Amino acid sequence: MSDPRHEAARYRIARDNGPDAAEDEQQSGTWSTPEERAAVVEQAIQHAIRRGEFENLPGAGKPLAGLGESHDPDWWIRRKIETENLRGLGPPALALRVESAELEERLDRLTREQDVRDALEDFNARVRHARLQLLGGPPVVTPTRDVEAEIAAWAERREQRREAARQAAEREVAERPPRRFWRRRAR
Repeated sequence: MSDPRHEAARYRIARDNGPDAAEDEQQSGTWSTPEERAAVVEQAIQHAIRRGEFENLPGAGKPLAGLGESHDPDWWIRRKIETENLRGLGPPALALRVESAELEERLDRLTREQDVRDALEDFNARVRHARLQLLGGPPVVTPTRDVEAEIAAWAERREQRREAARQAAEREVAERPPRRFWRRRAR
């Protein structure tokens, strides 16, 4: 049985150097040393460069992403999670930490106090449930939230947003040039 990699290499040699070079390589069978193989690969790369096959590639002239960062063996999965914006993966302890950090922003999008209360009670229940699980992984250190204190903070932030919107509307009205109704219209 022939190795498909060798057949592909023979094809490339024949394409790049002519049919005589492919016959010479076929007669020798395979490369006898790694140096010979490296020389053939280098030659194929040089021919591709001369043909211009490496020009106008996507990302040409741009720095490599994450080049100066520390070595992370799971870099590919982290990048996939970031690019796909995947949520809910990983141990519950980490997911709850992320959710806790984003909780105020999520609560600020809600408009009714009862919805805020329900969201906080659901969050606290999931934190308590994760603490009871013995699945391994990092410990759950995310604190539960005081529902009444969070509702008061939510109401205060909501009032501050309303006041800021009201002041912005007043500034807009004050900066607008006055309308003059007593001018005659041109006919």
